[in-house]
Amino acid sequence: MVRTLPALIVLTLAAAGSALQAQRSTIAVAAAADLQAVMPPLVDRFARNGGAQATISYGSSGNFFAQIQNGAPFDVFFSADVDYPKRLVASGHAEADSLYEYATGHLVVWTRADSGIDVTRGLSIVTDTRVARVAIANPQYAPYGRAAVAALQHERLYEQVKAKLVLGENLSQTAQFAQTGNAQVGIISLSLARGPALKSGRYAEVPTSFHPPIQQAAVVLSRSKNKTEARKLLDYLRRPETATLLQSFGFAPPGAR
Repeated sequence: MVRTLPALIVLTLAAAGSALQAQRSTIAVAAAADLQAVMPPLVDRFARNGGAQATISYGSSGNFFAQIQNGAPFDVFFSADVDYPKRLVASGHAEADSLYEYATGHLVVWTRADSGIDVTRGLSIVTDTRVARVAIANPQYAPYGRAAVAALQHERLYEQVKAKLVLGENLSQTAQFAQTGNAQVGIISLSLARGPALKSGRYAEVPTSFHPPIQQAAVVLSRSKNKTEARKLLDYLRRPETATLLQSFGFAPPGAR
C-alpha cells in the first residue's frame, strides 16, 4: 500500500493536469493585419493571466469575413472595421452579445530611412517625382486601404497618383512592399509603423479628419467550440492594462478621432 500511494498521487495529478489542459485548450484567432505587432504580447499576457493559448492568423478583414461566412473554424475575429463583425452578427455567424469595439486605428505614410524622401511633408509626398509606386492595402478587402483612398481623395491627390498605386493583399503585404523598396512609400497603420519590423523607417501620421474613422471590433463566432475561453479573451480586452498596451502601438480608444 505504501508503494502504491505515490502512483495514486501521480495519477491524480495527471488527471488534474489533463482537466486543466482541456479547460485551457487553444483558441483560434483571426486578426486584422494591423494587429501583427501587438497581438503576440496581448495573447501572451492573456495566457499568463490564466487564459487559453491562442493561435493567430493574420489577414485582411474582408477576406476573413468571407472565410467565416464559409465556415472557417475560428473562435474569435478581430476586425479592423466594426462593420464586418456587425454583419456576421446579423447573419448569425457571430454572437451578438460578444461584440466589442476595442480600438480606433490610425493611418500613416511610411518610407524607408534610406529613401531620401522627406516624409515630414505628409501625404503630399506621394506626388514626389522620386516616388514611382505607392503601396496601399487592397480597398476591396482592407479597411486601411479604404481609408488610404479616402485620405488621398480628401487631399485631391488620388487622380494624380492612382497609376502609381500597388495593392497589397492585406496591410502586412503592403508594409512589405514599402520595406523592401518595391514601393517608395506605403500608406499603412500606425501600429505596424511602431512595430519591430518597421522601426528603422520613418513615418508621418495622416490626420484623422482626412478619412472616416477606422473603428475596430472583435466578436466571438457562433461556430466556436471554445466560446468560454473566447469570451474570456474579449473580457481581457476591457482591462486597463490591455488598453495601455494597444495605445503603446498607436491605437486610440474606441470612438476616438
